[in-house]
Amino acid sequence: MDVQWGVDQVYKVGGRMFAVTAPGHGCSIKVTDIAFEALIEIGRARPAPYLARAKWLRFDDLAVVEDDEMTGWLATSHALVAAKLTRKHRAELGLV
Repeated sequence: MDVQWGVDQVYKVGGRMFAVTAPGHGCSIKVTDIAFEALIEIGRARPAPYLARAKWLRFDDLAVVEDDEMTGWLATSHALVAAKLTRKHRAELGLV
């Protein structure tokens, strides 16, 4: 975790972001194409500013998201971003 852009907590795998949180601004994560469309359609989340074209969502109020559900979304985000790393880099991180 790094602090960037003032107070944002940026979580990374292999140097690439997979989650961003900031006080009063919820949490932004990378999701699958299907989850992106579905969660926006049902109003659970909205496109993340600056990152929506890469299929990132923002959950504005984490209090309405169950802990288990958010744990699953974070694991998925981590996996999606880690999958884009080179095989060598994933091996170095113990993700193979």
